[in-house]
Amino acid sequence: MSATSDTWRAATACEGSGTRWWHEMVLYENHLPSLRDGNGDGIGDLEGLIESLDYLAGTLGVTAVWVGPCYGSPLLDQGFDITDHMDIDPVFGDLATFDRLIAEAHRRSLRIIADYVPNHTSDQHPWFLESRSSRDDPKRDWYVWADAAPGRDYPNNWLSEVSGSVWEWDEHTGQFYLHSHLKEQPDLNWRNTEVREAMLGVLRFWLDRGVDGFRVDVAHMLMKDPQLRDNPPNPNPEVNPYELQAHEFYSQLHVNDRLHPDLHDVLRSINRVLAEYDGPRVAIGEVEALDWPRWAEFYGTELDELHLPFAFRLIETPWHAADLAAAIASLEAALPEGAWPILALGNQDRRRLATRIGRRQARVATMLLLTLRGSPTIFYGDELGMVDQDVPVERQRDHFGLAGGVTHDPTRTPMPWTGAANGGFSTAGAENLWLPVCREYKTINVQAQLADRGSSLNLYRRLLGLRRHSDALRFGDYRRHPASDEHCLAYERIAVDERKLVALNLTSQPRRLSLGENGMIDLSTDSGRSGESVSDVITVGPDEGVVIAVTGRASR
Repeated sequence: MSATSDTWRAATACEGSGTRWWHEMVLYENHLPSLRDGNGDGIGDLEGLIESLDYLAGTLGVTAVWVGPCYGSPLLDQGFDITDHMDIDPVFGDLATFDRLIAEAHRRSLRIIADYVPNHTSDQHPWFLESRSSRDDPKRDWYVWADAAPGRDYPNNWLSEVSGSVWEWDEHTGQFYLHSHLKEQPDLNWRNTEVREAMLGVLRFWLDRGVDGFRVDVAHMLMKDPQLRDNPPNPNPEVNPYELQAHEFYSQLHVNDRLHPDLHDVLRSINRVLAEYDGPRVAIGEVEALDWPRWAEFYGTELDELHLPFAFRLIETPWHAADLAAAIASLEAALPEGAWPILALGNQDRRRLATRIGRRQARVATMLLLTLRGSPTIFYGDELGMVDQDVPVERQRDHFGLAGGVTHDPTRTPMPWTGAANGGFSTAGAENLWLPVCREYKTINVQAQLADRGSSLNLYRRLLGLRRHSDALRFGDYRRHPASDEHCLAYERIAVDERKLVALNLTSQPRRLSLGENGMIDLSTDSGRSGESVSDVITVGPDEGVVIAVTGRASR
């Protein structure tokens, strides 16, 4: 780690009172191939991310960047299929560029969150090439190999999130290997102590280079049933509309191919490695959308596992006031003492927010995300109101779709920066872009939205500015407000010397709310209402949200 990073860490540490720096973090999920191309080859890279840091830290106002996988990879799964955990793939840059990213980010007081992909590797990884070379190879047990069950075609009935069985036949050694995703992504065997030590060594390699923490990919999948028992049938096999998975995947209850209790020991070992380093460093976990008590288990009984397991159940909550209020109440009730939530309303594996609920309600959702109790995560381009865009099969990069599953490419198209060619994403020819740029790039881009006071981007900027200067919005308690009803979600954020009231209209009709409060509108999704006085009753416009600085109880 550089001396500059050491000095910066000491100056920005949040200790005392139990508060950690990630309690006031605003995380930006950068899908690296799609953010910005720094060398003109049509693919986003580390140089492009460095060029974007002033926008992220200054213009937008986030405090941390999740880089996304940028390691050696054939890029069949956009970098989640890794051949070298301790080097940068040349398409994204090199280690020197990564080190410069760390230094430049820290100079702007931005934290860097690296991606950690512990469940699987590429089938081109040297470990797997050795493992499949012979049944007697020392690395054979580094992956999960099995024979077909008696009288059956496969070792068990487990289904892949992509499509078909999780088992792939290896002709050379005459056994099947396990792959929870693409057949080119064999699962590591975390029950092997050498695998565990090697993968914990990966953490130390990047921590030594100065990263501030990790987003742990599919943390719920790291341990499977050691007896490889079948999954039972799902009695209610409805397709999850929020997930981009093969429909047959929902025909089973996935109780043996993931979520084995032994995974919590693995998570504790990850936590212990992070605790070896000053900072402190954070573990953010991708955990599937579980019921709230099961989700809360990922913090650990002693808060010694994931510091921040994503609360993805919130993404999968129907966009209705009563449903959202119930989900938030359940989250708050399940949260262990001393734990802190991390929130998201979109990510690289789900349809974009504005696609799901429309651009007008996406503005309301932005206010929800940035005023709830917890650390918000912004998926790149959501600040512009980007929507999914169909990608022709011949241009698709995501092999999930090409292998018979559902493609993620429509959610991951390039970030439009200007109205120039390719939206300013790259100087390469349009036919050489990683993915086609969004069709609306001439109007939906950073430059155009900065010039429009009422734009989605400027709404994000105003909300982040308000949050930055409000103890109530950053750290305050959450309490549902009595004015909340089936159409409007209303809640308070309460600090010692400050109280904010948030009212969100989730309909296209104006709603009149009796708040019982006096105050002033700090901010509205309708930019013209800031500064307006509130006395007891307020009309919240169609598709509008307001943040009110409460000054006292209204007289009745």
